[in-house]
Formats: sequence, C-alpha cells, structure tokens
Amino acid sequence: MQTIQNYINGTFEDPLSGDWLDNYCPANGEVYGKIPNSDQADVDKAYEAAKTAFPEWSETTLDHRSRLLLKIADLIETNLQRFAEAESQDNGKPVNLAKSIDIPRAASNFRFFAHAITQFSSESHESVGLNAINFTLRQPIGVVGCISPWNLPLYLFTWKIAPALAAGNCVIAKPSEITPLTAFLLSELCTEAGLPKGVLNIVHGLGKTTGQAIIEHPGIKAISFTGGTTTGAHIARTAAPLFKKLSLELGGKNPNIIFADCDYDAMLETTLRSSFSNQGQICLCGSRIFVETSIYEKFKADFVSKVKVLKVGHPSESGTNIGALVSQSHLEKVMTYIEEAPQEGGKILCGGHAVSVKGFENGYYLEPTVIEVATDTCKINQEEVFGPVVTIMPFETEDQVLDMANKVKYGLSATLWTNDLKRTMRLSKKLEAGIIWVNTWMLRDLRTPFGGMKSSGVGREGGFEALRFFTEAKNICIKY
Repeated sequence: MQTIQNYINGTFEDPLSGDWLDNYCPANGEVYGKIPNSDQADVDKAYEAAKTAFPEWSETTLDHRSRLLLKIADLIETNLQRFAEAESQDNGKPVNLAKSIDIPRAASNFRFFAHAITQFSSESHESVGLNAINFTLRQPIGVVGCISPWNLPLYLFTWKIAPALAAGNCVIAKPSEITPLTAFLLSELCTEAGLPKGVLNIVHGLGKTTGQAIIEHPGIKAISFTGGTTTGAHIARTAAPLFKKLSLELGGKNPNIIFADCDYDAMLETTLRSSFSNQGQICLCGSRIFVETSIYEKFKADFVSKVKVLKVGHPSESGTNIGALVSQSHLEKVMTYIEEAPQEGGKILCGGHAVSVKGFENGYYLEPTVIEVATDTCKINQEEVFGPVVTIMPFETEDQVLDMANKVKYGLSATLWTNDLKRTMRLSKKLEAGIIWVNTWMLRDLRTPFGGMKSSGVGREGGFEALRFFTEAKNICIKY
C-alpha cells in the first residue's frame, strides 16, 4: 500500500487531522494507496514555512535559482521510467505516452524557466526634457498557490511551480487528489536537488478542503489554477475580496475545422491524435470536428475505420492506444453524454460502450467514440465531455463554420486545416480561442502565451507571460 504524505518545510508529514483518502488505480479499479485530506491547519503550516523561507529565497541570485531548477530537470529525466510508470498507475494513460510526452515535458518546464528567468528584463524610459528616468522592477509576489488537475498530472503541476519558483516566490501547491503520486515523487527530487526548506510545499487533499483553504488564505497572494470552469468561477468569487492575482486555465470545447483543400493524409492522422490522445482527457483535444461538405463522406468513412482499430487496453501493454479513464465517476459521466446524444438526433458511428479488459475487468475503460450530430447546438456539442468522444458534422461555407465554431461558451483552442493562406488569416483572426493551430495540433513552443477566452479562463501562462504573472511590477521615477 503506497502512503503519500504532505511535503512541508522540506519534510514529509501526515495530515494533522489524521484524515486520509483512498487512491485508486484506474487500470484495475483497486485501491493502491492513501493520501492526506489536508485542511486549513495543514495549509497554515505550509504557509508559515513558505513565509519564513521567502526573504532568503527571493534574494538568491538568478544564477543560483537557475542551477537548482536545472538540477531538478536533470533528476526528472534520470528517473524517467519510474515517473512514467507512476503517472500511468495513477492516471490510467499508456506508459509509453507518459514516457514520451508527460514526463519529458515536465523536465522541459523546469529547464525552460531556469533559462527564461536569466533573460527576463525590466524596462526603462527616459523622460526627455524633464530630466527624469523611469524604470520598472519585477519583484516576486511572496507566497503563491498552484492548483493543478488530474489529466496531465506532472506536466501541468510543473508548468505552474517552475515559473513561480524561478521568479523567486515560495509555493504552496496542490495536485489533484485523483493523481497525486508523481507530485509526491517530485518532492523527493526537490530535496535531493537541494531546494531550500519551505520554498516548495505540497499539500494533498480534496478541492473543498485543501483547495478551499489555499484560495481563501489571506497570506497567499496569487492563485494559478487549471481545472473546470465551475471551480474556476468559485475561485474567482472567493479571491476577489482578497485582491489576489488569478490565472485560470479552464475548460475547452475546441473546434477542428477541416477544409477540402487540406493535406488530407496529414489531417487524418493528426485528427485521430487530437481526438483521442490521453483518452480525450486533454483540454486542447479537438472534440467538435467540422468537415467541408465535399469531403465529408470520405472523411467520415476513413476516420471511423481508423478509430475502430485503436486498441483499448491496459496502460502497460505494448500497442495500447486508449488506456483507462481516470475514475469510475468520470467514466459514468462520459457515458451519460453518449447515451443522451441520440435523443437530440446524434448517430453513434463507432464506439459508445464500456470495455472489459481481460484480467482487469474492474478498470475504467471506454471505446473511442464518434458521433455524427444533426445540429451544432446539441448538448454533446456544447458541453465539455473530456473523454474519448468526438462529434462530426458537415459545413458549407466559411461563415457557417465560423458561427458554429464560436457558438459555445468556451474559447481555449481551435484547429484549422487549409492550404489557403488568405482563409487562414481571415479565420484565425475571427476564431474566439486563445490558441489557433493551422495544419497541426499540440505543437507547443514554451515561449508563447497560453490561455483561453470566455469561459475558458483569464490570464496567460507560458514564457514571459508566466513570469509576469508571478511578479509584481513596481515603477521607480528618478528626477536628476
């Protein structure tokens, strides 16, 4: 039985209340460990540790901070296999996916921000004729809170804490209670790397207890959160009277728009990946596929034939394309959307059923599912399903597909397939999404801003945007 503990002031500790939660393995549905359900007392203790560590950490040289983060990155890479297996055990994703994407990107987050902080500069402005000069200091905020989700556990956890630490803040972080294992393992590496006590504190538990204690703590000056839109709205309401800085990366219902002039073979392979990677449990997956009428029937036949041969299996098995969903409750939620789709005219072209994997019959497995919808306003086309489920429907004109693409409350990402440069520019400007991929998907450059519009959140992460969020700008005007 794996026992996960809080990491406070450089030491591992049980929850002060003695309250523990079961941790399930999605691949077999069995309890394999327990985690703390931390409360206000644990968060207070973590805050005191962070508050004590902040003065010295914030005054360390950029070179020193950079070297520590680079060492953590190296240690993650050294432990690649161990972390990939832990991520798979906790999340249900194929081990090979975690090994090739999640864990390397977690190391890249530390490495990128270790270098970025040494290039992050202040601005200065000479007031000509007034004998004055203004310059801007970028100073760390203090103690900040980072709350990450279960779908990309270590990748998104480090996406937040790396820039926060690089900027000189001390951090209280909460990973998802569903997938806490790799964050726990990371705390061991932070100690090994020599990160000072109290600089990073990791508290585990439920959102309504641990998360709530973080967002309402008056000493925690900023919150970076990735998760559901409803929870994001609650955080905003809670934080507003306390004047906390907020970065909220929330839900997505992303359009994948395919024109007849695209590179068809490249589009088909990438669309398969953008639909079902990580069991569709990525906020950037293209879950609404719109196809120009002239190639719609060909696409439908080709796409469905490829989806049907995707292998659903245990995450550790070679050749597994679709692993387990993260939890029983999430599987049931996704199934509800599939079952209700025909009531609004949806036609299930393939999939739609839970899967029993031999030897792991209690795991949370689901066939990749393609649903042809009659209208873009149906429930499954408007709400975030967050599973291996996509909808497809045809379109006639640019204006029609633009209207359908934008007619949701979300605005996180969009994918556009066309070789027409003028069309690319027209639609990219008009699509209501924070990131637009043209003739590709999930091609990320960590220097670029990342975030959503509308109900997909506020603020931007990535590159210098993250370092700006985790610092306060102070202008100094000197007359000489």
